[in-house]
Amino acid sequence: MNIVYLHTHDTGRYIQPYGYAVLTPHLMKLAEEGTLFRQAYTAAPTCSPSRAALLTGSAPHSNGMLGLTHRGFLLHDYGQHLAAFLHANGFDTALCGVQHEAPERTMLPYGQFLDAELTDAYEHEDISHAHRAAAFIQEEREKPFFLSLGLFNTHREFPETDPEVNPNYVQPPYPFADTRQNREDMAAYISSAKLMDRCVGIVMEALKQSGKEESTLVIFTTDHGIAFPHMKCSLYDTGIGVVLLMKKPGAVRAGHAEDALVSQIDLFPTICELLQLRKPDHLQGVSLLPLLQGTAEKVRDEVFAEVTFHAAYEPLRCIRTERYKLIRWFDEHDRPVPANIDDSPSKAFLVEHGLLEERRDSEALYDLYLDPVERVNVVRKERYEKVYQELSDRLLAWMEQTGDPLLKGRVPIPEGARINKSSCISNRMNDYE
Repeated sequence: MNIVYLHTHDTGRYIQPYGYAVLTPHLMKLAEEGTLFRQAYTAAPTCSPSRAALLTGSAPHSNGMLGLTHRGFLLHDYGQHLAAFLHANGFDTALCGVQHEAPERTMLPYGQFLDAELTDAYEHEDISHAHRAAAFIQEEREKPFFLSLGLFNTHREFPETDPEVNPNYVQPPYPFADTRQNREDMAAYISSAKLMDRCVGIVMEALKQSGKEESTLVIFTTDHGIAFPHMKCSLYDTGIGVVLLMKKPGAVRAGHAEDALVSQIDLFPTICELLQLRKPDHLQGVSLLPLLQGTAEKVRDEVFAEVTFHAAYEPLRCIRTERYKLIRWFDEHDRPVPANIDDSPSKAFLVEHGLLEERRDSEALYDLYLDPVERVNVVRKERYEKVYQELSDRLLAWMEQTGDPLLKGRVPIPEGARINKSSCISNRMNDYE
């Protein structure tokens, strides 16, 4: 079996298969031919920690990726990377396009790095990378392959807005005010998503034309929520909720929408079980194969997620069950950390209208059945006392079992790493601690 791992920046679930008015026909086709996970969550709503968790099958605080790799954060052991595991088990491994697990891609344990010819023939480098990945798929080889194609879209800065996407008829993502500024920002995101979807189509067509479609596991996902305030770099579902589409050879549940809770750290053990390979000892996830095969209704009772560093220090952890979520902040701040909100028109709008004057509690408990948008903190309500205590105990137990450094107090900045001061309004790397 071959494996094609398609990953994007900052897409959340804002694509057509999840019911949004974001036209992505190739992803829609992939969903209809495979399994769509409606309750998939990242282990961290920031770029490098999210990807490191998926590709090592362990929490960011366990694998070492507590912040952004281009700011100096690293994995403890690059030998735990999925590419190293598959290479050791007879796979040709290749990376094309974006990665966010190392400051230099050559530090990653891929056998090949596919360089696309970046010319004016394509309007974006993602298109060039998709064509290079397609060429790799069509090559004849004796070994199975693992291909990672990383797309920059839907990260900011967004490409020029597509003329077919008229901001007059765009709805900003909930809960943003319906203003022209926010509609134009969302129209730019939709244009970026359309370009991303074209790349998926190029790869899927290459699989079909090469005759390898029925012998290839296709995984499509993203790192975290979209780059709007209260989304990326937050532990609300708008930050940790992600798209996850999987098309498995011989799929028995094509077009199935799966409602069970899953985490991206579950992908590594799923691949191990599909390939009938012994799982490495460091894995913390569970296999999703029973869900793909329809032999189980669920594989886990909760998911965990975390932030430690993004542009600035903002340590927080959460546990999410089917009905409840507990978020705990571990720093002294009770206001938003603006450096951890990507610069954007939507951020500028909120900052102008008082976002940075808002305050928050040190803990938040949400009843997601009654409050799916996570706006009513019930942590002090008596009828939720037992729920709070149970989730608090489970969160602490997970932190202890996985060696979370937050249990010892403030997490120090690794030598050579750079972060912004918490007071920074911008997330640009221009005001370091």
